[in-house]
Amino acid sequence: MKITSKAFGDGQEIPSAYTCQGKDVPPALAWEGAPAATKSFALIVDDPDAPDPKAPKMTWVHWVLYDIPATATGFPEAVAPAGLPAGTRDGLNDWKRTGYGGPCPPIGRHRYFFKLYALDAMLGDLGPATKADVERAMKGHVLAEAVLVGTYQKR
Repeated sequence: MKITSKAFGDGQEIPSAYTCQGKDVPPALAWEGAPAATKSFALIVDDPDAPDPKAPKMTWVHWVLYDIPATATGFPEAVAPAGLPAGTRDGLNDWKRTGYGGPCPPIGRHRYFFKLYALDAMLGDLGPATKADVERAMKGHVLAEAVLVGTYQKR
């Protein structure tokens, strides 16, 4: 399975439009190669370099989506919650809100991991789900995983 973006390549810089210094909207994402038994996808976007890449103390969560239908093959640029595929559930990011929160590193160049999981089940309503809640619910259901990494440093 593979996840890509038209906005940036794996290991490349995320354009500022998708950050707190721009429009702070999600980049377009596309994926392919999911196993035939896939029933849903989950997407977690996080930054393991917070707050300082030279001395990381935590992983900051930027976006949590789950129960993305197995028929989905991506999202357009700047997708709003209402524009997500029917049935997709929006979890909580580390700003304690749903939706995408773009890169906004306080210091240094950070890495942002767009992790897509193909699951053999729908997870169902997990309430105001955090990354940890979704990861717990996914345990034993992950068929495949794909990762796209982008970087960003404030100007």
